[in-house]
Amino acid sequence: METIKQTIRTPKNHEVRIKIPEHVPKNDPVEIIMVFKNKHINFDDKIGELRQAIKDKLFLSDLTEISRDYESIDLEEWQDK
Repeated sequence: METIKQTIRTPKNHEVRIKIPEHVPKNDPVEIIMVFKNKHINFDDKIGELRQAIKDKLFLSDLTEISRDYESIDLEEWQDK
């Protein structure tokens, strides 16, 4: 797998052309991902999103799972000292 990353500014016409490298075979599947940084969210909106996160079941289950994953690592570090 090869990854090519290029950061651009949104053009006036909101269109982007993508040139695929010559070594990529014809009809080969290519995944294109667009990532946007929403810089126009104000402070109150950010706080509102954080307040909603503490009620989000998927977020809370992910947080619990991550905590369990690191539980044994945290204990190992304390036991070695």
